[in-house]
Amino acid sequence: MQEQTVLLSTDWIALCDLLKVAGVAASGGAGKALVASGAVRVDGVPEQRKTCKIRAGQTVELAGVRIRVATPTPQS
Repeated sequence: MQEQTVLLSTDWIALCDLLKVAGVAASGGAGKALVASGAVRVDGVPEQRKTCKIRAGQTVELAGVRIRVATPTPQS
């Protein structure tokens, strides 16, 4: 399974936008279609809310891709 990490610059990101940022979907609309198809899981549970708020610490999975969502570590 391909794994990647997406760093958030805000408190949350909409699921369809996360798929676009991660490069899994070509656009937000394509991300919405993926979610609507039932192919996306959030923390192991099927998710069909296209704009579900994804926060740091959550994991999104679909079609052999695992996306871990994190916050940037502060620089000292």
